[in-house]
Amino acid sequence: MNRRILISGASIAGPTVAFWLARHGFAPTVVERAPRLREGGNGVDLRGQAVDVAERMGIMSQTRAVAADVLGMSFVNAANRSVARIDMQAIRGGVAGTEVEIMRGDLAAILYETTKDDVEYIFGDSIRTMEQDDNGVTVTFEHGRMRRFDLVVGADGTHSTVRHLAFGPEPEFLTHLGHYFASANADPGLGEQRWVTLYNQPGRVAGIYRSGTHAGAKVNFLFRSRPLTYDHRDVEQQKRLLSEAFAGLPWVVPELLAGALADPDFYFDALSQVRMGSWSSGRVALVGDAAHCASPAAGAGATLSLIGAYRLAGELSSAGGDHRIAFRRYEQGHRKMVERSQSSLFIGMIAPKSRPGIWARNTMAQLPLLAAMAAVERRLQPRALPLPDYELS
Repeated sequence: MNRRILISGASIAGPTVAFWLARHGFAPTVVERAPRLREGGNGVDLRGQAVDVAERMGIMSQTRAVAADVLGMSFVNAANRSVARIDMQAIRGGVAGTEVEIMRGDLAAILYETTKDDVEYIFGDSIRTMEQDDNGVTVTFEHGRMRRFDLVVGADGTHSTVRHLAFGPEPEFLTHLGHYFASANADPGLGEQRWVTLYNQPGRVAGIYRSGTHAGAKVNFLFRSRPLTYDHRDVEQQKRLLSEAFAGLPWVVPELLAGALADPDFYFDALSQVRMGSWSSGRVALVGDAAHCASPAAGAGATLSLIGAYRLAGELSSAGGDHRIAFRRYEQGHRKMVERSQSSLFIGMIAPKSRPGIWARNTMAQLPLLAAMAAVERRLQPRALPLPDYELS
């Protein structure tokens, strides 16, 4: 049956696939490099089928209770005067009541609490090597003993170790989108409650994210750049790159930058997409950002992770554990949604590359036409198919 399944990554996709695997009678183990559950991160969206997945998991009421409740984006000038606003709730229209925005750390905590009694979790360790044969996968860890599993699932993000070991070097699958971003905790006094406050210079944007249900705030930076050479685990090097990109900017950028550089939860990465011809190789499959990161600019990572994890576990159950059948069906059912999300990017609206572009964006944001266009686009979108039903064990 291929019952013993190792999952790398304990953020969103990993615990979700573990939940459904356990419900289907498998024995999942989740290994996470971090020593404890990661609490940081920005707001993530649950939309469409992802809301259905959360409902079936019984976590939707908890998710709504800690929803971020952000109204929209406010673009300000150097004097901190608002020059344009985008009311995201008005743009979402009738779907606003079904979609949920939640802080990534809050969603990860809910998923962990929901699964910890039925799933083996190993924190502070990671996969070092994997060796497949006809009957399973032998896995060695950085710290733990060697173990044997029937299948391995990589849910370990854009810089996936599982993908590197099973498919090849990272550069073969990452597409750079011409920008870098950083996030950290921020002084909530610098932002407006329930709004994302954004300040632009050509090719650069700094913003404060203030949830209506959280006492703290998040700062986000985004800047245009050709591909940079740096170690994605060298935080001090990343901080230097961010400091150089935002040196000398007005508004409250100096305060935001100083706070971010001192924050232990500082995060920096390239805006990239993961594009792969296949999400499985033998007894190894990928799910979430490890398989198909659409980039944070798409705002679809959590949604795709929940749906993909649900499908992967369900197809394994439906195929009686036969990974060859299950992995193929999982990809066939999920790839079209991924491709649609990867084509829906809004980087130019958030960080226009010129002053005329900033002016045009601000002007457009003030027009009622924006909400009307969004409503038309929603009506023209193909109707989402219902989630497949998989019989539980």
